[in-house]
Amino acid sequence: MPRVNTDTAQQAHTFTSSINFDELGNRLRAYRIGASLLAEDIAEQLGVSRAVVYRMEQGKIVKIETVERLAQLLGTSMASLLGVEVEYYSTALGFLERMRQVEQGADRIIAHFEPISLLLASDDYLHYLRAMLLESMPQTTDPAGDTGNSSLAAEVDALLNILQERKNSFASRRPNIVSLIGLRELERFLHTGLVGSMNLSESVRQQRLQAARREVLHIAELMENEPMHVQIALVDDAMPATTFQVFVGPNKSLLAVSPFRFGELPSVRNGIATVTASPEPVKLYEEMIDRLWKTAYKGKDGAMHLRKLLDRIR
Repeated sequence: MPRVNTDTAQQAHTFTSSINFDELGNRLRAYRIGASLLAEDIAEQLGVSRAVVYRMEQGKIVKIETVERLAQLLGTSMASLLGVEVEYYSTALGFLERMRQVEQGADRIIAHFEPISLLLASDDYLHYLRAMLLESMPQTTDPAGDTGNSSLAAEVDALLNILQERKNSFASRRPNIVSLIGLRELERFLHTGLVGSMNLSESVRQQRLQAARREVLHIAELMENEPMHVQIALVDDAMPATTFQVFVGPNKSLLAVSPFRFGELPSVRNGIATVTASPEPVKLYEEMIDRLWKTAYKGKDGAMHLRKLLDRIR
């Protein structure tokens, strides 16, 4: 009887893959949504059932050739899909879905958005954001005479659905959030208002200016009340041109950098967002955050600065 190498058998029995298949499934879903593809579309092109695609998105992918075919189909690389380098998202929809997934496992979120983090915005903000996004969209006309408004509205609603899910999850889970807000960006926000275009009637623009004031007042009240899970810092310095988030989880930190804007004059159609767990960029961003935090206005002192800003801009 041939001898069995027990050491080899034991190693095979205890082998653990370095690939996180749950995260692979999450990235697959984010890229699929970003490509505006249904599970049925993927299933048809792979020659499998829709149930198989859903199982893949639940982390049940086992064949490397399947991963390779999926990467080609979704217009990305195997490395990005496997998460071994930078993930690239060319659509705001795919990027927001990925953010929703990452936030689910984050204990701490450090964020900079223009002008404020949507997770901390008032409940009215998404209502105005819908109007702003529609105002910012190009009004194209096809040969049949359709202005494309219905498809634009569907695109906007898909974005807002994910944003609402993120806000609901944040309110339910209450992870710690550190929000860096640029005072210069906030001042511009108050002068411009919650608008997606400057081509608005004066009455509408005045309404949007008042809506922007209410958002800044909401932030001031948060800084005065100082909820246990919310820390806000007002930075009186030039902020990075792109928004960023650092997600701190129990096992690793993740950095997301985005050109997409959801403040006044939003921009969600063009740009490439990135997500990475590489230690070097995460460390560099954390060092920048620490530097900005040390000199920022915080707590009641920060709230006082916001109220002075509101008094100055009428």
